Amino acid sequence: MMGEVVLSSQQSEVLDQVENSVDHVFITGRAGTGKTTLLQAFVENTTKQVAVCAPTGVAALAVGGQTIHSLLRLPLGIIGSRELGFIPKESLAVLAHLDALVIDEVSMVSADVLDALDKRLRQAKRRRNTAFGGVQLVMFGDPYQLAPVVSGQAEKAYYQDHYRSPWFFDARVWLETEMTIHELDTIHRQADSEFRSVLNALREGRMEADMGRMLNEHGMREPEDPELITLATTNQSVTRINKAALEGLPGKAKIAHADIEGDFGSTAAYPADDELVLKPGAKVMFLRNDTGGTDGPRFVNGTLGTVVKITDTILVDVEGESVLVEPVTWEKVRYEYASATKTLTQDVVAEFTQFPLRLAWAVTIHKAQGKTLDAAVIDLGPRAFAPGQTYVAFSRLTSLEGLYLKRPLTPADIIVDEHVVRFMAEDRGSNRLI
Repeated sequence: MMGEVVLSSQQSEVLDQVENSVDHVFITGRAGTGKTTLLQAFVENTTKQVAVCAPTGVAALAVGGQTIHSLLRLPLGIIGSRELGFIPKESLAVLAHLDALVIDEVSMVSADVLDALDKRLRQAKRRRNTAFGGVQLVMFGDPYQLAPVVSGQAEKAYYQDHYRSPWFFDARVWLETEMTIHELDTIHRQADSEFRSVLNALREGRMEADMGRMLNEHGMREPEDPELITLATTNQSVTRINKAALEGLPGKAKIAHADIEGDFGSTAAYPADDELVLKPGAKVMFLRNDTGGTDGPRFVNGTLGTVVKITDTILVDVEGESVLVEPVTWEKVRYEYASATKTLTQDVVAEFTQFPLRLAWAVTIHKAQGKTLDAAVIDLGPRAFAPGQTYVAFSRLTSLEGLYLKRPLTPADIIVDEHVVRFMAEDRGSNRLI
């Protein structure tokens, strides 16, 4: 979490409305509009009893919360009409005393899970006829970027039979409950208005031919830096590029093993590599914001650098400045209710300690989510295969000047989920901030 958060007037207006009401709110917006900043500001400054959760372990770690399933003790898989099962009294106490529940990356939450969350909160609050048991839901995310995961034909068939779509906004509780929707529209990542317009069109799937030509004209060129970071669609491509580049460096590789205490879950939930393999000269990306600088942060999540020296610490060159990097600890937390103080507290249940670095000749577009890059090579492979994938890749960049394409962008690469288009086009009256 950041220390002091500076908000725009629009963000401040939304924050005031969230803090001074009990309305259920969904805060959305394009990439770079400051959704995470607003989330942090609310959590750090609210007078409400609040817990933070997210659909995945990595997303939960990023915002200092728990996964939805862990916090609400939900069963795995399709829940449907199943009983939610036993909930320990400690977990029940947390939920019973909540004023507000923050959900980050809500676009990845399925309709089934949101309905189960509603059911659990009604149970915990003993208010079975009130949506979410009267707990204020504060949801953040952009449906144009990340989608809920539907695994296998059985789950697909279930959603076809029971919901209009798997998306959270088609959950029964969503359709039956008044929701206030705020769409942040001030983009902080890109200064160039032309590039912002193209990104907005790419996001919504309304690219015109001249926009595509402009992107291809700018992007189809060789980067001056042959080791410029590549954003790729698959793990296989990323692994191949990084492995080849690392092997091409002289010297013997050194391995930094993560120190894992407690139950951190599967390797997919790790915030960094459990085995970080490096050599001097390796291109790396920082995975955390710097908190050790005396004159402001020396790096942020997404900053790129080059390894200079490896000892017990790692010396990284960041734009000509030498930065000494030490291991950091990610904490997996669990909320508890302290009856003596009548407050919610966070109990650390597991720790993952590792250097906050990842090889960065290439990263997946998914792993680049939330990052800001001045320049990158975008490799969409034979074609983009997931809704929002192309938009996420292009919107990491701060300007057109930093765009390099492995191949020309085609209309087939621009995939927008029809249900998202329908939802975002719905008339929301005064609920939408424009």
